[in-house]
Amino acid sequence: MNFPDRFSNLPAYAFPRLRALLDHHAPGGEVVHMTIGEPKHDFPAWVTDVIVENAHLFQSYPPNEGSPALRGAICDWIARRYGVTLDPEQNVMALNGTREGLYNAAMALCPEQKNGQRPIVLCPNPFYQVYMVAAISVGAEPHFVPATAATGHLPDYASLPAEVLNRTAVAYICSPANPQGAVASRDYWAELIGLAEQYDFRIFADECYSEIYRDAAPTGALTVARDMGAHPERVVLFNSLSKRSNLAGLRSGVIAGGPETLKHVKQLRNYSGAPLPGPLQAAAARVWADEAHVEENRALYQAKYTVADHVFAGVQGYMPPEAGFFLWLPVDDGEAAALKVWRETGVRVLPGAYLAQGKPGQNPGESYIRVAMVAPKEELQRGLIKLRDCIYG
Repeated sequence: MNFPDRFSNLPAYAFPRLRALLDHHAPGGEVVHMTIGEPKHDFPAWVTDVIVENAHLFQSYPPNEGSPALRGAICDWIARRYGVTLDPEQNVMALNGTREGLYNAAMALCPEQKNGQRPIVLCPNPFYQVYMVAAISVGAEPHFVPATAATGHLPDYASLPAEVLNRTAVAYICSPANPQGAVASRDYWAELIGLAEQYDFRIFADECYSEIYRDAAPTGALTVARDMGAHPERVVLFNSLSKRSNLAGLRSGVIAGGPETLKHVKQLRNYSGAPLPGPLQAAAARVWADEAHVEENRALYQAKYTVADHVFAGVQGYMPPEAGFFLWLPVDDGEAAALKVWRETGVRVLPGAYLAQGKPGQNPGESYIRVAMVAPKEELQRGLIKLRDCIYG
């Protein structure tokens, strides 16, 4: 039996790779999980009540694009958060988690050719792995652009040569960045949107960490695009309730963009989508409409920033994250550091190289580890102290 070759050269996914590195070694102490970005704070207690109240909707096929109430709540949130007015009928669609959208948007929107050549999809490096797989799936060439300390931990797409930009169909960008916690400024967005206007490519703005930040709310791509008068199809926004509301299992995401963009995405979903069940759509509508729990959640993460800043004060190269809930810690070798801290302390972290592409010596993540600050504050503090003393002591 034959199988396709297009995915044959994919590296092992980060977490199976981590298990292969660590699991045949005994932990050196009580296990503290700091690998996966799965929020552990409580979600609003009333979410369960809303699901139960709407349980009868399990009997019906759910609206493929999202219920009117859900799409309306999402548009209201975008108006509050970004100051941008969108039409629930034309500009937004509910997603079964943003990973679905980040993948299927490429399927629906990336052309077969760009200026007569194989299209390029730009990806930050390190990156969320679905960006690469989406590019490969549509026959495009993923082009990895380092997001390092030298570039403010965001990719410098403007430095790319014209021959690359002329072939570019899509540019993925994550702000706040996973894993580094860097935030795209208004000037950064303006430069990138101007570049996209000049070379006619779409920006896929992955803003899933936008509601977890240290000081000021991160600027959104839709806001800057509107202020610049950019083409209405230029920016496609992705966000979700996973991080904002600690509801990773609810699978409520959103894609927002121009009417032609949404027309094409909706058409693909008509054939291949997996919509969110009706009771969960009802709950999601209520959650998007509520900000009180988001403010409480953000305060918990801000307290964790303070803990991390205190624990790593004086550690050379420590970069306090602007937003998100990851630490991107410099080490000599990410794999060696992750193995050492596991065997000696029981703290489990992710080698940065597993989130990036590049040969040894050229992988921008290989000299880092990613630490997810999702554990309760006291457990987090104990884990960070153990990690600090083991690696930097």
